[in-house]
Amino acid sequence: MAEGNLECCNNGSSKPTATPYEEALDALSSLITKRSRADKSNKGDRFDLLFDYLKILELEEAISEMKIIHVAGTKGKGSTCTFTESILRNCGFHTGLFTSPHLIDVRERFRLDGMDICEEKFLAYFWWCFDRLKEKATEDIPMPTYFRFLALLAFKIFAAEQVDVAILEVGLGGKFDATNVVQKPIVCGISSLGYDHMEILGNTLAQIAGEKAGIFKDGIPAFTVPQPDEAMNVLVDKASKLNVTLKVAEPLDAKLLNGLKLSLEGEHQYLNAGLAIALSSTWLQRTGHHEFTCPEQASPLPEQFIKGLTTASLQGRAQKVPDQYINAERYGDLVFYLDGAHSPESMEMCARWFSLAVKEDSQKKAFNHPPQNNSGSTIELTQGNPKERDGKISMQILVFNCMSVRDPQLLLPRLMKACGNHGVYFKKALFVPNTSVYYKVGSHALPTDSQVDLSWQLALQRVWENLIQSDKGGEAKHADAVCEEGKDDTKMGGSTCENSTVFPSLPLAIKWLRESVQQNQSVRYQVLVTGSLHLVGDVLRLVKMCGTRPS
Repeated sequence: MAEGNLECCNNGSSKPTATPYEEALDALSSLITKRSRADKSNKGDRFDLLFDYLKILELEEAISEMKIIHVAGTKGKGSTCTFTESILRNCGFHTGLFTSPHLIDVRERFRLDGMDICEEKFLAYFWWCFDRLKEKATEDIPMPTYFRFLALLAFKIFAAEQVDVAILEVGLGGKFDATNVVQKPIVCGISSLGYDHMEILGNTLAQIAGEKAGIFKDGIPAFTVPQPDEAMNVLVDKASKLNVTLKVAEPLDAKLLNGLKLSLEGEHQYLNAGLAIALSSTWLQRTGHHEFTCPEQASPLPEQFIKGLTTASLQGRAQKVPDQYINAERYGDLVFYLDGAHSPESMEMCARWFSLAVKEDSQKKAFNHPPQNNSGSTIELTQGNPKERDGKISMQILVFNCMSVRDPQLLLPRLMKACGNHGVYFKKALFVPNTSVYYKVGSHALPTDSQVDLSWQLALQRVWENLIQSDKGGEAKHADAVCEEGKDDTKMGGSTCENSTVFPSLPLAIKWLRESVQQNQSVRYQVLVTGSLHLVGDVLRLVKMCGTRPS
């Protein structure tokens, strides 16, 4: 076992008190220098500092010996990394997975053998890194910023724990991302490219592709998925200049799963699964593990690959969670459909998944009794005939928020149109601020309702109301004309319009939904939560901590 490797306390002994963990989160929060990473000054901001940090932490040699899979992309990189980790773990390897962002707890970003790092190990490795960096900090080499520190911490964890394989998800872009200190990965991957973080990465697909291709390394094989020509041309050009063999991984053929289903829902996951298979196979080949060699997708997949693809888990992506707060007799009458989509393309995929899931659920009666686990959770809706066999009516509600750097005029129309194409229409949209705040890690110091500025949520509401008016065939009216400030159901100064409501806080929105379920015995509420992974995490935290049933 490497020096500094720590044993978790899994013998039922009492857990550490929360105070030391909160102290670590406060220290971590001190590294957040900007409330939004979407700041142009972040671009390449002294990237060379990262190598100074690696020297201070004595990680240079460890990283050079680490067998790394490095994945960038706009959409699907987290899912691809999750599938890849699950495949290789089921092949018997000791895995480390670094992803972002976290939804509830920062420890989610660091997975060892498919499990979040335990609190005891996290604290030990955290302070080991933080104290050394603090001790050596100077004006020329200041403390690393938030995400850079987390990436450095991941390298420390994976080195000390002596993982067989480290799967690294790029945080933002590629070229200047903190994970890109890796000089010789085993294989690289680029998931689907689209328009996101354009304020940093560029306004065209070509510019964005160029930033993502920054993870390519001389002579190291790389895989991508089918891309728009504008993006693919750039990837091919960058690869040729670095002597990189770039191949396109085809989407997984569902028939190769021997009748099983991918554990992550949504049609787009077959694209991510295909990329994960290519990355895993190449890693196995290049590290000398030929017994697991996966042939081209013309024959059945190895059993370990199938198990990996059908058991991988990732919160907040096409996830269905029944509200644990609801009484047993009403179980399934409030269900949250969670997806952290936040780009125009992913918003359309999210809408398609939600609509198809609703159609599929109309044929099942899975929520008559609480399910054994959430993975099989389904609810009912009869398309075109809202009254179900049990006499209940299904109603779709949208809960939405997005970062102010994103354009709701691009996101909300794509969502509304894609749902409408499948015959799904939202009865009401709820716009809420995130509970979590970017400049603070942890739930022990959340803002009060009185501190929250709702101007962005009110702007989102106006976009939605105008879209509804346009969709009805009338001219888009100025939404303010049909809104009432501070109507009773928001309690604390929100805004209610004909088709939407702004709530001052997410807990108030959840409270309204729960009260609506209790007051309307004949209605089953199906709530799509999207636009922000932070929002999805906040909903998960609220739904899970209030319940008495296991999640």
